[in-house]
Amino acid sequence: MISPARIFVRLTDLDILGHVNNALYLTYFEIARMHYFAELVGTEWNWMEEGVVLVKNEVEYLKPIVLNDVPYVKVSLIQLGTKSFTMGYEITVNEEIVTKGTSVLVGFNSKTQSTIEIPEKMKNALLQLA
Repeated sequence: MISPARIFVRLTDLDILGHVNNALYLTYFEIARMHYFAELVGTEWNWMEEGVVLVKNEVEYLKPIVLNDVPYVKVSLIQLGTKSFTMGYEITVNEEIVTKGTSVLVGFNSKTQSTIEIPEKMKNALLQLA
């Protein structure tokens, strides 16, 4: 089991109300994705030829995150297709879910600028999150 990604809330993350700005939640999701990918496929993965591209994000804000909170992001696999997959996110503070979200990602080769099927090694790794 992969430990949730710990997020460090920076002063610059806050809006005028003292809450984490809504745009930063997508960055928190990205930090968590990279944390999980490093655990699932390693740091030597060839992202240029067997990468992914983000095509859709959804965020459900349940409770604000503030400066002294210590958020953790848990990532799960919601759907796995041939060329795309959907990841789910839960951000918790003090073990309470404060934000939920999803991302749809598509297999992508940056060198050829074309979609690809999700590599078998990545598919098998992603299934650990189901």
